[in-house]
Amino acid sequence: MDGRAGMWRLAGLVAGLTGLATSYTAAMVLTIRESPVVAIAEAVIRLTPGPVADFVIRFFGASNKALLLVMIFLIVSLVFAALGTAARTRWWAPLAGYSVLALLTAAAVLLQRGSGPVDLLPVVIGYLTWLVVLALLVTPLRRAERAAREPARPAVPTDVPPVGSPAAAQGRRAFLVRALLVGGAAVVVAGAGKVLGSGRRAVEETRRLLRIEGAGQTPPPRGSSLGVDDIASWQTPNDEFYLIHTALVVPAIAPVDWRLRIHGLVEREIELTYDDLLARERTEAWVTLNCVSNPVGGDLVGNALWTGVLTSELLAEAGVLPGADAVLQTSEDGWTCGTPLEALTDDRGAMLAVAMNGEALPIEHGFPVRTLVPGLYGYVSATKWVVDLEVTRFADFSAYWTQRGWGERGPVKIASRIDVPRSGESVPAGNVAFGGVAWMQGTGISAVEFSVDGGPWVPADLGRVPSADTWVQWAGTTEVAPGDHLVRVRATDSAGNVQTDVERDVLPDGATGLDEVDFTTTDTTDTAAG
Repeated sequence: MDGRAGMWRLAGLVAGLTGLATSYTAAMVLTIRESPVVAIAEAVIRLTPGPVADFVIRFFGASNKALLLVMIFLIVSLVFAALGTAARTRWWAPLAGYSVLALLTAAAVLLQRGSGPVDLLPVVIGYLTWLVVLALLVTPLRRAERAAREPARPAVPTDVPPVGSPAAAQGRRAFLVRALLVGGAAVVVAGAGKVLGSGRRAVEETRRLLRIEGAGQTPPPRGSSLGVDDIASWQTPNDEFYLIHTALVVPAIAPVDWRLRIHGLVEREIELTYDDLLARERTEAWVTLNCVSNPVGGDLVGNALWTGVLTSELLAEAGVLPGADAVLQTSEDGWTCGTPLEALTDDRGAMLAVAMNGEALPIEHGFPVRTLVPGLYGYVSATKWVVDLEVTRFADFSAYWTQRGWGERGPVKIASRIDVPRSGESVPAGNVAFGGVAWMQGTGISAVEFSVDGGPWVPADLGRVPSADTWVQWAGTTEVAPGDHLVRVRATDSAGNVQTDVERDVLPDGATGLDEVDFTTTDTTDTAAG
């Protein structure tokens, strides 16, 4: 067997396993998810046909998942070694092969429920690590092979041919030293990832087991859902709720370590522990949240049941001093937002939320405590992992997003969205169904209308809502002839304000305009006849 070929295989294996080690550590530190290898295993499980899965479970029992992980590890190790061998003669082969592996892994990660762009970072980090390490290892091997092709010149004339090139031997020694150092570093990195990730997973386990008394006792109102397929669910599940934050590493705060300080222009400073907060009287409300970055017709909006403690009661206890008009909120990760004082002290129900849809807040949504202020965009109100509330004046500070050109106070705007039909969808001509959601927190929606091809506005049916702070489902039908069409929607709030058709970008304080969807209707009679 060619010993030099074995070194190329070793280079591919070490580079690949080092990439896996760094991606594992990145997953432990940056997310609360498992490593990319586990994501692949979960994708395999989901895609395995039922009869095959049943056979595996019966044959291997409780060890079937562990066996799957071992098999995946062995397979990718063989692939890494093969790519190392390929690098000997075709430099592009390992690049192409590993790129395919990275894309497949990214797809597996995105198949996980609730995954987002940050969950792809471990894959990217592992891929880049592999590129660097492979280049580091193959460089001395290439030098050794070039030297081996050039016969060594003996220092003293002799009839005995040279055994080998000193330069080639030196290159192989350099490779072995590098491989040993990189392999050792990979072990250290993987071990560090396990240690660093254990704390985050301990917090997640604490959160999972935490039961907040009284949370989830308010069911959706009867009639909130109109029963139309493909309209967004009136209650947004936690793992489908939109997620926007600036934290590269999501804070993982154990409840026992959480503290909230209320200070500034107050008569008395307050510091609360998590137990202090849970010991207070709690409130529960259905509230729709939407992001200021949500474009017209976008999906950065969701509706959930929130449980928490009213900020109005806490600020009343602190005693707000005259002259204050704002509260500067600060997150554990340093993010800040400025909230109008009246929004936290009036009767709209602003709260320090501890539960979402009946369970303790998910870590990525602010566990253990976040703020929630109906009627304001999240960038001026919804602080995840909140640890500090400073009563102050807008004139005395500039918060994270206002420093970047966004509006100071951020009240929500009337909005509506078409969910049915989807853009570009083909539906049977005739009595066509339309539907979607509309919202205007704090005021509520009184009417929704839709128009096809610039025709008359058709009133839609509305679902029931528990308050003015949630979105409402809307649905309706109208006769549509075969062909290509465009439908628009508009909402009217409970104060009589009609949603504007003037188009504005999300910057500086939220988008305006009417959502519209193009669709096609087909003559089913002609289709059947054909």
